[in-house]
Amino acid sequence: MRHPFFPVLPAVFLGLTSALTMIPAVQAAPLSAAQVYDHVRNDPVRLNMFLRAFPKGADLHNHLVGAIYAESMLDWAARDGLCVSLKEKRILDHACTHPGEGEIPAADVARHADTENALIDALSMRDFVPAPGDASGHDHFFATFARFGAIDDAHSGDMLAEARDRAARDHVTYLELMISPGIGGVIGAGFHHPLKDDDFAAAHQALAPEIPTLVQKSRAATDRMEAQARDVLKCGTPQAHPGCAVTVRYLFQTLRTLPPQAVYAQLDAGYATVKADPRFVGLNIVAPEDDPTAMRDYDLHMWMFHFLNGVTPGVKLSLHAGELTTGLVPTEGLRHHIRAAVEVAGASRIGHGVDVALEDDPTSLLAEMARRHVMVEVNLTSNDEILGIKGAAHPFALYRRAGVPMALSTDDEGVSRGDLTQEYVRAAQTYALSYADLKALSRAGLEYAFVPGESLWSDHQPGQFVSACRALPATSASCTTFLKSSEKARLQWGLEEQFGAFESAVTHEGLYQ
Repeated sequence: MRHPFFPVLPAVFLGLTSALTMIPAVQAAPLSAAQVYDHVRNDPVRLNMFLRAFPKGADLHNHLVGAIYAESMLDWAARDGLCVSLKEKRILDHACTHPGEGEIPAADVARHADTENALIDALSMRDFVPAPGDASGHDHFFATFARFGAIDDAHSGDMLAEARDRAARDHVTYLELMISPGIGGVIGAGFHHPLKDDDFAAAHQALAPEIPTLVQKSRAATDRMEAQARDVLKCGTPQAHPGCAVTVRYLFQTLRTLPPQAVYAQLDAGYATVKADPRFVGLNIVAPEDDPTAMRDYDLHMWMFHFLNGVTPGVKLSLHAGELTTGLVPTEGLRHHIRAAVEVAGASRIGHGVDVALEDDPTSLLAEMARRHVMVEVNLTSNDEILGIKGAAHPFALYRRAGVPMALSTDDEGVSRGDLTQEYVRAAQTYALSYADLKALSRAGLEYAFVPGESLWSDHQPGQFVSACRALPATSASCTTFLKSSEKARLQWGLEEQFGAFESAVTHEGLYQ
């Protein structure tokens, strides 16, 4: 089309112009993934898009019961014909054939928007605002679990299915979920055998006859959960959900707020379960660390782990430690929890680790964690909502400077109303992370996962291939043999393939340019 402000060109110029159009234009080289990330890092919408598609190695700190959104809980309660209490804002454990005062059928909740919103807020951290009787994020967060506990057992498989599908949508390769199958019977066994001071050997001997039955019940509960999840996800059928492709293993989750004999029984049965069932790859101890019982018995619990490490060696530990602030406990209570978890209990990973700077001699502790490759599971949203710790007040940068390995995780993504992408976005925006930094965090998730097998990486250096796979392509005989021998290495190799596909795609995606 002729421009209105230019005259008709002589024929010679027209011929030259035609010839020039036959010469391909010089195209700018596509941006690398790192350049694309730099291009969008200050654009929250495109950054979220970029990081949602970004491959994430693992979510290693994820309580299954807290991973579920309140809407799902209410749907299941309606399906089961249960009641909800409007006064207590919780799901009740009885059929709603004759609702009591202040109760309505869960099936009616969806027809009343105000009621539904109030229940969702009570069952999660959505729109939390301090109020009389509900004054802190800490208290509101931990109170949510009792409000939906009535349906935990019946819908554990539904929960697993939801967690796996969300992980798949979030491009997460591996989930290490904390669960407590058959925990009621284990706690009951502990109460039948009182613990005398720290005589763990006597407690172990007293429990020994009951342990095989307790382990069998835990395994049977896990079987039922997985069978229900496979049905929901339609695994093995043409209609299979994406969640079927997510690899899942479990940490046996024990409660720290009970009397010593009940805590010991959980740990003893937990160690036995890990040894008996390859689906369980380690142990954790959970519930509010600032609880008076948990604070009083903290050292006793660490010595329980120490004893059981000798009885049943080789069981891996990821322990909640340092999820504390000066606002929750006296300063004396902040001096040694992380160190005791590492040095006494023998933890390979620490969950939260927020109060590390307040421990005695934090410099030597950080150096020890770096030297021993003790990884920290960082839960940024959770630490903000529960502890009020965020931004520069969080030890994320301190751990990085000390060379302590870290991976991002969700903690309780349903209660917190988020996912692993949210954690990556938050980390990227708060700590000015580069694309290489994010990639290292993703790789660290699989490097420090308890899934069995040797690592693809040499000497805990993600990105540095072991000698068998150093000569690409991976189809070399040595690498193929190595990958066949290690489930962990296969997952890591799969992550590298995902990075290759992702980086190729984003460099050609116009939305990011």
